[in-house]
Amino acid sequence: MRGAQSIVAEHKLSDAQRSWLKKGLSQPGGKLPLFDEWGQRVHENVVRACISHGWAEPWFTNPLKPDWLVCKLTEEGRQALDRH
Repeated sequence: MRGAQSIVAEHKLSDAQRSWLKKGLSQPGGKLPLFDEWGQRVHENVVRACISHGWAEPWFTNPLKPDWLVCKLTEEGRQALDRH
């Protein structure tokens, strides 16, 4: 029988989620980028899915762009990356 943690359904990271979250590992405070390596905004669905699973959390509001979600990697996100 598995431990109590198995009661909580584990969600698998998509390639896009994994790629985005990994970028927070090397940034101060786990800051996650707003843009990808080609200068395109990270897709909002990726950001919101990571937030809903607890892998990322909003960090602060950008006063110049209040609709942008500035996020940071959570401990749960670090653990999800370690598992996958």
